[in-house]
Amino acid sequence: MRILKPFILLFLAISLFACKKDDPKEIVPPGTLFNSHNISTDKAAYLPGETVVFKALKNVPASAKIRYRHLNQLLEEKDVSSNEWQWTPPATDFKGYLAEIYITENQSEVVLASIAIDVSSEWTKFPRYGFLTKFPQLTSLAVSTVLDNLLRHRINGIQFYDWHFDHHKPLAGEVYQPAAVWKDIANRDNYFATVKAYIDGARKRGMKSMSYNLAYGALNSAAADGVSEEWYLFKNANHTEKDYHPLPSPMFRSNIYLTNPSDADWQNYLAGRNNDVYQVLDFDGFHIDQLGNRNHNLYNYNGQVVDLPSAFNSFVHAMKNAAPSRYHVMNAVNQYAQQQIAASPVDFLYSEVWNPNNSYQQLAQIITDNDAFSDHTKNSVLAAYMNYDLASGQGFFNTPGVLLTNAVILSFGGSHLELGEHMLGKEYFPNNNLQMRGDLRDAMVAYYDFQTAYQNLLRDGGEMNNLSVQCTDNKFQVSAWPPQSGKVAAFGRMLSNKQVVHLINFGSATSMLWRDNNGTQPYPQKYSEIELDISSERLVKSIWFASPDHQHGVPVALDFSQNGAKVSVKIPVLYFWDMIVLEF
Repeated sequence: MRILKPFILLFLAISLFACKKDDPKEIVPPGTLFNSHNISTDKAAYLPGETVVFKALKNVPASAKIRYRHLNQLLEEKDVSSNEWQWTPPATDFKGYLAEIYITENQSEVVLASIAIDVSSEWTKFPRYGFLTKFPQLTSLAVSTVLDNLLRHRINGIQFYDWHFDHHKPLAGEVYQPAAVWKDIANRDNYFATVKAYIDGARKRGMKSMSYNLAYGALNSAAADGVSEEWYLFKNANHTEKDYHPLPSPMFRSNIYLTNPSDADWQNYLAGRNNDVYQVLDFDGFHIDQLGNRNHNLYNYNGQVVDLPSAFNSFVHAMKNAAPSRYHVMNAVNQYAQQQIAASPVDFLYSEVWNPNNSYQQLAQIITDNDAFSDHTKNSVLAAYMNYDLASGQGFFNTPGVLLTNAVILSFGGSHLELGEHMLGKEYFPNNNLQMRGDLRDAMVAYYDFQTAYQNLLRDGGEMNNLSVQCTDNKFQVSAWPPQSGKVAAFGRMLSNKQVVHLINFGSATSMLWRDNNGTQPYPQKYSEIELDISSERLVKSIWFASPDHQHGVPVALDFSQNGAKVSVKIPVLYFWDMIVLEF
């Protein structure tokens, strides 16, 4: 439900367009030396058998070598002889890989950079979702700059937020003559050429483009465009009071009046308008939004109560039947109707998280619930807006707050909708009051590489489990999930021949609320050379460690000993989040 709440509209109308006084020292990403920011690939995901083209934006040191890995398995190693090279991964579908560039200094290896590669024939298997919010006149360089940044974060699908004209008539103009420019609902100018350039540029980079719209929205001009009075939702049984979402004038062109998502005539009408769009703008699919629980009875024109969750299920089926080759995803606002949406032909699950789902435990539970709702067949993306109150004014995102939340989301197998032309702090996506400091910019690249490289451990089956983990050198206290302030949370995922152990450092946390509303969550203490005992009934063959906070996510083999059901191991570091893998 990324339509603005009325009580914050006036403030944002002012703050959105206020001039920023940027501090270049804070917001320019590091990159004076060769590092992970300076290496790119030509696509966000590859079909099995496709060749990956790598490009270094800074000169690679002459002595550098590159390794390619799947998890901890070394696949290939060679010299890096130029700033552009190629590699063809194994042809197995739905696998993640890590390319690691390193040099040797004083007989020790130094990792300079890494980048993840996703080989997947369908992006919806491992969705990493981003967004776009602004479609003014843009140069091709400006479009490429935005898309290349999303590409570097391995984003494989993009939600085009409020790109459209009217909710009930998303294409401005006609198929035979689409408008060159139109006003969106917030009276911003959107340009056809910009929308098309983004779609074309995304496709070139192996990224999918999703057209955003409500399932049931019509503006005050809808009757003239063929929307029947009989298609609306009403607050009373005698159809005299339409349900609507109020938006203040003149900032917004109209209130949004709600139609009945289960009405077959409305479904056919909107499917037709979507087809108009697909004929001139080749979106890959439809991102369907809703407004959550309306908290009052809703009636159709004939006075019958409408069961909105069931209506959403019906709507998704109708959209898929009308456009079977397109992708479909639907927002479950605070999990409203998620069970019914999960049973519909959506390609993955999308949850916009609100009160009362405020704790880290509740955030993780949404991913677990979604997994169960879809019978373990659909992965999750969470629209979870960080530093929400702080984002009402100018400033910076709080790095530790963002990274702790991302650690929870990614370790439980989800992904976080947060990156577009800027990072999200509000449900109205154009809000860009907060920017990222340099350490967060570095970390975001590492975290997105990490979730891609290790997607087969993070979100490719298995079963979440708790297991006994003890810190035997007393550097910190360990608690099983759910997490506790002042302790390191330990939990795992069991796969057929691997036990994954996650450690998330809440040792310095002053709040267990994931949103970090005012940006006050402190940095955790960083621990080194930590001795652990981990329970395992099975005989362990090998153990390795990886962290987005350490050595560009590159895996590290660990020495260990096993005495019965107790495995003793030393890990090199814990900052925000570690992953330990026991192989049997």
